[in-house]
Amino acid sequence: MAKLPTKAEILDWIAENPTQTAKRDIAKAFGIKGAQRIDLKKILKDLEAEGHLEKRQKTYRDPDRLPPVSVLEVRAPNDDGDLFAKPMEWNGSGAEPRILIVARESDPALGAGDRILARLQEVKAEDHHYEARLIRRIGSNPLKIVGIFRKNSEGGAIKPIDKGADREWRVAPDASGGAKDGELVEAEQIGPKGRMGNPRARITARLGDPSEPRAVSLIAIHQHGIPDAFPDEVIHEADRMTPAGLGDRVDLRDMDLITIDPADARDRDDAVFAMPDDDPKNAGGFVLWVAIADVAHYVRPGSALDREARKRGNSSYFPDRVVPMLPDRLSGDLCSLHEGVPRACVAVRMVIDGEGNKKSHRFVRGLMLSSAALTYQEVQAARDGAPNDRTAPLTEHVIAPLYDAYAALRAARAQRQPLDLDLPERRIQLSEDGHVESVNFVDRLDAHRLIEEFMVLANVSAAETLSAKKTPLLFRVHEEPPDDKLDTLRDTAEAAGLTLAKGQVLKTSHLNQLLAQAAGSDEAELINLSTLRAMTQAYYSPKNFGHFGLALRNYAHFTSPIRRYSDLIVHRALITAHGWGDDGLSEGDLDKLDATAQHISETERRSMVAERDTTDRYLAAFLSDRVGAEFTGRISGIAKFGVFVKLDETGADGLIPMRNLGREYFHFDRDEGTLMGSETGTVIGLGQRVTVKLTEAAPVTGGIAFELITLEDREMPQGTGRGGRGGPGRFGGRGKKPGTSPKRKLARAKKKDSKTGKVKARRSRQR
Repeated sequence: MAKLPTKAEILDWIAENPTQTAKRDIAKAFGIKGAQRIDLKKILKDLEAEGHLEKRQKTYRDPDRLPPVSVLEVRAPNDDGDLFAKPMEWNGSGAEPRILIVARESDPALGAGDRILARLQEVKAEDHHYEARLIRRIGSNPLKIVGIFRKNSEGGAIKPIDKGADREWRVAPDASGGAKDGELVEAEQIGPKGRMGNPRARITARLGDPSEPRAVSLIAIHQHGIPDAFPDEVIHEADRMTPAGLGDRVDLRDMDLITIDPADARDRDDAVFAMPDDDPKNAGGFVLWVAIADVAHYVRPGSALDREARKRGNSSYFPDRVVPMLPDRLSGDLCSLHEGVPRACVAVRMVIDGEGNKKSHRFVRGLMLSSAALTYQEVQAARDGAPNDRTAPLTEHVIAPLYDAYAALRAARAQRQPLDLDLPERRIQLSEDGHVESVNFVDRLDAHRLIEEFMVLANVSAAETLSAKKTPLLFRVHEEPPDDKLDTLRDTAEAAGLTLAKGQVLKTSHLNQLLAQAAGSDEAELINLSTLRAMTQAYYSPKNFGHFGLALRNYAHFTSPIRRYSDLIVHRALITAHGWGDDGLSEGDLDKLDATAQHISETERRSMVAERDTTDRYLAAFLSDRVGAEFTGRISGIAKFGVFVKLDETGADGLIPMRNLGREYFHFDRDEGTLMGSETGTVIGLGQRVTVKLTEAAPVTGGIAFELITLEDREMPQGTGRGGRGGPGRFGGRGKKPGTSPKRKLARAKKKDSKTGKVKARRSRQR
């Protein structure tokens, strides 16, 4: 018979194994069986009564843990010069944990009494329990600049890269951080803001050669005018915030809500839970919960935080950094649903039937406690039968019901027929020094789709509730494609031997039929890209015009208020509609709802362009040492000045200029979207397979250029170079249009069945 563990041994086990805290896990760890389980249960109850443990359903968790982002107060250095800190918020029953500050070279000097925001990592050291990395010193918000450092006899100067910057910043020799002449640097102001002379700065980060990959996101941020430094009043307002208590909120802390995010996620603003519905009238149905961080509690209308969040409109994401909509104190701490930490939320309880149709829903303002912060890969592995230590205790009663509910939602999705594009997502992996290590395509897991379907249903519920209560809100609008873009898509489909029906009210199901025709063929990527290009840009509006792509009548963004201002407005609308408090929609919100919709639609597009420019620069840097190499790809665009190609290996886009297509002249047909050789009649069109040679990759601009080697596995025919009509200086001219249109010629070249080809030709003549 095994020896019963002491209370101390049980507490040590739980501390070392935070994901194996069910009674059965503890019993298994100590070899306890049979009647001894009763004794173990008594010990656990004693620990709970003494405040060492808290029971949450069938698991026991140590309440004495700090959140991963915390406010600390720095203590005086010890005899060895080490800096320790104490937490400003400690609700545990045990002794206050000791925290070692691990300083980096670029960190400012800290002294006793300083308050800092820090990221914590739990450790098992003799003299401390956590190690802290400084995010920033609270109460200090120095102005930051990015520029080119130039050495001089007095130390150096920084010329900011901002457009319109009219003065340099002085850098003393001891504040240069070892920066070299011509380097791109990040610096912060030191000393008071004087009226006379150039301001002084201290270099905090050396970003290297301005053409190096590490610099490109900063350049994009400044080029596109994305605000990346918070004003002092915003920082001070955020620093004064304290965690929301239970108050009048619904207590959801006993519910096993979990967060599922990418492995590198810094904030977690949504949590999910599902269970079979025990209502006999809904056999096979489910109850779903989606809980979202209650950002509206902290960001009040008209406050400094609110004005800055509206100004930014959204967070911007780059491969090496995030420019957040809200300061770290909120986005990384109080509004982030960290594991095991009570957090304010707005949650929606949704009931679906066995076919995934929503039967009812209701919103609550609550206080939750995340049971686990998991990654998509972890959750999917657990579902596939390979759980790790973190997911094993949750697989049966938390993860499995989520997938069961998702199966029902997937059936409803199949009936609704939202647009089902298959476009792989690229992921740029950077090394510690900011260089591109690899460019991969991200696997789309059921875990991703599960979260997407839960969020879509929650967004629909928000829009429906506010519409029913006649409360103003911002809808997410996606209108039908315009006729001219549909005609272009239809022509592209026909050239590939596919069909998009005409003469009927367009539905997403019609587009899905086209995508299904192309699936698995050489034209699949072309048709997916062409369908995406035919779509209109989604935007925000106080008026509801529906969401074409999702095939939904009512849709609003509710699930990401940390990173989208639109969602914050929807949260305030829900607060107003339910009478939950005085932090709902203000008169100011209502007066400028139209202007807010237009503004945040523009900031969203600004971020998308900046993110795309950054990706292009990183890809150009990644390919810069492979100039002269050959790659395979597909033609993704045709213009009068050349041909755009998307590479198979990386998804990078580049241009084949007219001069690199061959010795003959090519006539551009705008209507047909093709190029035709004036001597050989060679037709170049969308979707064709090519082999290209890389001739240029410029990291500073993101420009990539190719030379065409083969077209559809055939070497390019060489003309005489003398051309014909549309000769030198008229590369973009249409020239004399041949009797057979380039579009029809391309379509025939792709047809393997001659009979089908003739039918296609007749249809083209009739049109």
